[in-house]
Amino acid sequence: MKEKIDINNWIRKDHFNFFSTFEEPFFGVTVEVDCTATYQEAKENNLSFFLLYLHKSLLAVNRVEPFSYRIINGEVWKYDTVNAAATINRPNGTFGFGYLDFYEDFEDFKTEAGKEIEKVQATTGLIPSSSGENVIHYSALPWLNFTSLSHARNYAHHDSCPKISFGKVREEKGRKIMPLSIHVNHALMDGYHVGEFVETYQDLLSKKSLNPSFSPALK
Repeated sequence: MKEKIDINNWIRKDHFNFFSTFEEPFFGVTVEVDCTATYQEAKENNLSFFLLYLHKSLLAVNRVEPFSYRIINGEVWKYDTVNAAATINRPNGTFGFGYLDFYEDFEDFKTEAGKEIEKVQATTGLIPSSSGENVIHYSALPWLNFTSLSHARNYAHHDSCPKISFGKVREEKGRKIMPLSIHVNHALMDGYHVGEFVETYQDLLSKKSLNPSFSPALK
């Protein structure tokens, strides 16, 4: 489900009209997050670390409203739920695109995501995009401790989906640190909202989500 934003009465009207005329309206930042608790949780419960930190990022995305905004035919729409369009790495060094629906409960997410990952890894192609606009474009580069990152872009395609990339986890003073790259359309959000996402995501990474005291309910 989605609802149309009335741009004329939107607090971001001037920002939208200004940045939506840019050939490259995206801006990006690279930060580091402490994923020690989530890494330990994955190891203790024999879980996929990738799926666990990806799920927590989707929880954070769905709590920060501007990440649900999309530009469709010059209009701004807000989606009720945002899912993941993720690169799935294969053992042979290639990757394919997978589409992972968001579930608040990690067990549900893990089950459905596992099916999609198996499907992609059993193929050899990219599996062209067919997931719609209500996704985050995710990628993982677990081999690289990057400090900045850029994306391949087709400027003929008017894309407004945020792009989030995860890097190589390193150990620093007993903590697990991971680089995180975030690119968003400036017509839809500002640095303040990216900061809100990072803060929310870090808070989730610092908690063990399978702990009964943890509540993944959206704000």
